[in-house]
Amino acid sequence: MKYNIYIVILLLLAHVSLSAQEVRGVVKDNAGEPIAGANITWLNTTHATISKEDGTFTISRPDQGGDKIVVSFIGFQNDTIIISHNSSRVIEVTLHDGVTLSQVDVTGYKPATMKLRSSIVNEDLISGDELCRAACCNLGESFTTNPSVDVSYSDATTGAKQIKLLGLSGTYVQMLTENIPNYRGVAAPYGLGYVPGPWMQSIQVSKGTSSVKNGYEALTGQINVEFKKPQMPDADWVAVNLFGSTSSRYEANVDATIKLKNNWSTTLLLHYENETKAHDDNDDGFVDTPMVEQYQLFNRWAYAGEHYMFQVGFKFLNEDRRSGQTAHTVKDASHDLYTVGIDTRRYEIFTKNAYIFNKEKNTNIALIASATWHDQDARYGKKLYDVNETDIYTSLMFETEFNPLHSLSAGISFNHDGYDQNYRLTHDTEATTTKADDTENVVGLYAQYTLNLYDKWLIMAGLRADHSSEHGFFITPRAHIKYSPNDYFNVRVSAGKGYRSHHVLAENNYLLSSSRRLSIASDLDMEEAWNTGLSLATYIPIAGKTLNINAEYYYTHFRKQVVVDMDSNPHEVAFYNLSGRSYSHVFQVEATYPFFKGFSLTAAYRHTDVKCTYRGVLMEKPLTSKYKGLLTASYKTPLGKWQIDATLQLNGGGRMPTPYTTDEGIPSWDNRYKAFEQLNAQITRYFRRWSIYLGGENLTNFKQKNPIIDAADPWGDTFDSTMIWGPVHGWKLYLGVRFNLARD
Repeated sequence: MKYNIYIVILLLLAHVSLSAQEVRGVVKDNAGEPIAGANITWLNTTHATISKEDGTFTISRPDQGGDKIVVSFIGFQNDTIIISHNSSRVIEVTLHDGVTLSQVDVTGYKPATMKLRSSIVNEDLISGDELCRAACCNLGESFTTNPSVDVSYSDATTGAKQIKLLGLSGTYVQMLTENIPNYRGVAAPYGLGYVPGPWMQSIQVSKGTSSVKNGYEALTGQINVEFKKPQMPDADWVAVNLFGSTSSRYEANVDATIKLKNNWSTTLLLHYENETKAHDDNDDGFVDTPMVEQYQLFNRWAYAGEHYMFQVGFKFLNEDRRSGQTAHTVKDASHDLYTVGIDTRRYEIFTKNAYIFNKEKNTNIALIASATWHDQDARYGKKLYDVNETDIYTSLMFETEFNPLHSLSAGISFNHDGYDQNYRLTHDTEATTTKADDTENVVGLYAQYTLNLYDKWLIMAGLRADHSSEHGFFITPRAHIKYSPNDYFNVRVSAGKGYRSHHVLAENNYLLSSSRRLSIASDLDMEEAWNTGLSLATYIPIAGKTLNINAEYYYTHFRKQVVVDMDSNPHEVAFYNLSGRSYSHVFQVEATYPFFKGFSLTAAYRHTDVKCTYRGVLMEKPLTSKYKGLLTASYKTPLGKWQIDATLQLNGGGRMPTPYTTDEGIPSWDNRYKAFEQLNAQITRYFRRWSIYLGGENLTNFKQKNPIIDAADPWGDTFDSTMIWGPVHGWKLYLGVRFNLARD
């Protein structure tokens, strides 16, 4: 019995010793914003770590000595903290501007868009400051200064837009809002306009294969939107953003935050926009951009206790989208005007629950649940597509850190997608409508292990097992490796698989605005692709400042794919299973350097090679630019009263779908399109509580000529509004006002 008591005492002492050997903290700047990628090192040792995205860090004591840690980040003063051996509190470190590096004074510089140095995934963080550098009226307009993400029109009549990442369409990018899958299915063509810019706190863009936590759908990457949260310490009490442009577009955004007693807080966000006038600057008889009236409401409640945290949110959207022919250009009175009308009502509800068992080891269990109801009634001429989509998502997750070296995440998820569709794919009003139900339920399990070897080597391996009611059982493996030999260089390698189910009509209903027939093969496969990537990042001190250089290469190879074929028949869009090769090669390099106080410049170049097999012929993917160049500059005056931003994009040329020949023997359009430039600029004047901004888009005034094929006869067999590769409208100016009333 005596020996058992000794053993228990020794175990307790060992537990106390291990707990005392681990130090946790958070690093912030003097404005209270978390600093990601700060270096934390025990004084006079090589034992170090790097702060995470939220500024937090964990570092174990070295075996010999260790009572002081040095916290540093390029552009900020170092801070040395004394850590007592029995300290168990969370250390808060505030770094201030200005640092001496090799006897050179360095001015504090925190980029608005940054590579997350501590992340094992190749990830960009687009902060709220970056979103203020342009109009950013919605998510689709938030990537102007980002070289990795392209946003372009898919159709010239509806205003449908799509994201392209790694040279592939946005359906291969997993869209998330606060790590909940969102804007899928019927929301995909117009979902980029469903996220108001002033509502966003930040955007994370990760390229290549990602974590298995959020599912199996990320084939080329993830885009996650973080909304404003009431529990944030820097949340404004009231914020207002008013916007107007020369295209007769007006917006108003208001949000209010209330901190309640007993750790409760709430935020109400309101949004209204209206494109009030129809413009036909190219005189083709069709509205250049659709008239859209939209209003949204988002209410969120949050509770933050010592161990339990809870959130619930409710969101509502109503949008009326109108486009088509203008009355003064129609000469043939025997035909009705060709009009497009899309009425959308969308309801969302979500809840997040987390219980923390052990803060020191980050041991917690979390339950996330969300439900979305999307009701869309669409008319394209006399074609129609009405759909009610229901999405339900739940995820139960467990995470723990066994010690600073080993951590584990595991969970179970359920996803339901249901489409109640009623459609007519012809202008013949006598034809009967078709009713169709499309339902898929997927249950999945995952486990993910992370090995952290003193922040020099990070290794993460994850595995998912899912079962689809439509496609059966499938496995998703993913792995990441990050090597950081020092603070100035790191390399990341990733490999993994992704899957997605294709809901053809829901995701591509904008194609009904064209006269092309839709040919959909039966028994379409679940899409399956491997993605591998390599990225290098270096941080070079030059003249007292830091030059950031990033280079990356990604290869996406499809084993199964639903091919969207616009080549085999110029009067048809065919959807069928891939038979042959389909792949994407993407190489990108970018560099950022703050030349002097307040001024930074980013230059980037991307080369894209995307090919797919169409009816046995391997061809370059149409309407995909071969390259992209970007140059973006930002300057803020020393007192921070003025800010000037400008971005120049060079969009490379590409291949057009195979044209048909007119009766005169002339191709209906060119085989290729040429490169074009676009310039955006904005100037902002800051005051104590408010700011005013004036900007311009497409100041080079480049417009695609004849974006609509045979616009004079939209009821004919050759009308096509999907041959879009450039902007359809010219330059425009905008003016906006932001007002922020901070909490005392």
